[in-house]
Amino acid sequence: MLGGAAAVIVCGVGIAAYSLIGGSSGDGPTVDEKPVASGPPTAAEVRATTRDFLAAWQKGDVAGAAALTDDRATAKRALTAYAKDSHLTKVRLTPGERSGAKVPFSVTSTVSYEGKSKPFAYDSELTVVRRKHDGKTLVGWQPSVVHPDLKEGDRLVTGAAGDPPIKAVDRDGGELTAAKYPSLGTVLDSLREKFGDKAGGEAGVELRVVRKDSAKNAEKSATTKDDAKATPDKTLLTLSPGTPGTLKTTFDASLQAAAEKETRKRKQASVVLVKPSTGEILAAANSKPTGFNIAFQGSLAPGSTMKVVTSSLLLEKKLAGVDKKHPCPKYVTYGGWKFQNDDKFQIKNGTFRASFARSCNTAFISQAEKLQDDSLTKQAQEVFGLGRDNWSIGVPSFDGAIPVQSDAQMGASLIGQGGVRMSPLNMASVAATVKSGTFKQPYLVSPDVDKRTLATAPRKMSGATASALRDLMHYTAVAGTAVKPMSGLGSDMGAKTGSAEVDGQKKPNGWFTAYRGDLAAGAVVQEGGHGGDSAGPLVRAMFLADK
Repeated sequence: MLGGAAAVIVCGVGIAAYSLIGGSSGDGPTVDEKPVASGPPTAAEVRATTRDFLAAWQKGDVAGAAALTDDRATAKRALTAYAKDSHLTKVRLTPGERSGAKVPFSVTSTVSYEGKSKPFAYDSELTVVRRKHDGKTLVGWQPSVVHPDLKEGDRLVTGAAGDPPIKAVDRDGGELTAAKYPSLGTVLDSLREKFGDKAGGEAGVELRVVRKDSAKNAEKSATTKDDAKATPDKTLLTLSPGTPGTLKTTFDASLQAAAEKETRKRKQASVVLVKPSTGEILAAANSKPTGFNIAFQGSLAPGSTMKVVTSSLLLEKKLAGVDKKHPCPKYVTYGGWKFQNDDKFQIKNGTFRASFARSCNTAFISQAEKLQDDSLTKQAQEVFGLGRDNWSIGVPSFDGAIPVQSDAQMGASLIGQGGVRMSPLNMASVAATVKSGTFKQPYLVSPDVDKRTLATAPRKMSGATASALRDLMHYTAVAGTAVKPMSGLGSDMGAKTGSAEVDGQKKPNGWFTAYRGDLAAGAVVQEGGHGGDSAGPLVRAMFLADK
């Protein structure tokens, strides 16, 4: 028995040894194979990969540089286009100090086109990643590696500018520039793209970022009109300036300056001012002026500012009356969800006026069972002109979204949550519609310039409903949640506050929509908390700046 056991052990050792040496099956690693590297790239690997990639790109070895990325085909197309379309010569790439796997680098070059040349320099960044199957370190390919302004499908192109330059002026003829009004940078680019060939100028020669998703390309699409996501082409360098044409806008220079100043004081703030009697846009600004234009294109839940639209619906359907009794319990259940008010407050034996002024959620959701799933959608589209995807303000904008929903989501939409989405421009328009009594599509450039048709609302709210809404908003400004921001601003004014919960945020987005005389405003401060404390003071400052 002992001998048999020993034989088995010896045999097992023999089999193990055979596996380690390498048999004919070829299934496993051999003693000569190195284990596949894993984990984050080391400092040495980051430096070596960056050095090799930049060296290949600098000497014009497109195939070699692309082979050092994790998306060889896409990188090769982008780097080939860079060499062919941008007309950059004498390219020098210098790596900076790495931060983990990220390495900044500087680019110096000369743009040469038809006998004209200028130096061009910029900074970019790359990230080194590890490929899983073999552990090799490569440059993680992104269009922004080529230039930080590039996104998927964009190109750097040097040549005759597609659109003549413009000299945009305010309503009084003063020039508007991105240097003086930073929030207008992308707006001015969009105006040039839209109206450059109508303003009487002549195109020059430029190095530009040509966008895949520009407003012009969106217009050419037969199936979509997605102005909310459109980004204008951007001029990076002018070799020959061309002759600008003059384009008059509706901006008010003093209000725009105030909007720039006030948003600059705050983090993630955006504001828009509109003239209710005409729809003219007077100012628009963002705390991050060079980023995505939240003021015009933002798509955010508007919270309780949406109760202005919901109130018009309830008033029209006789489900509420300004001074009629209206329930405002601590809780209400609809569609399987239990809704509550801020701090679980309730108003016993209160009126709709009291519920609106204190922004009682349950007062609105309690009426959901008496409405159709599409009631709010129709009200917003037909009376306030929202969510119809037909605004044409002169630059890309979001027209609001009020999707048809059911059950709990339908209830949530009544208080500006669920799937409802708005921009500050949309909410400024809501206040303007209440003030004037009828929807007038906001616009930045007169439709006479290009003969475009402004959007209209299919129906006008009744005079009684408009009067009731103004009463409710005025009461909110003098005795409700908007008292502090609206204090001392006269008698011809009204407001509504809002706070919109957002998943992953510690504090809600603060909203404020209001009118004062012939001026209406919409503002949001992301993660600002209560709208009366965050967006309200921003709107107040804008009203005080109006002269």
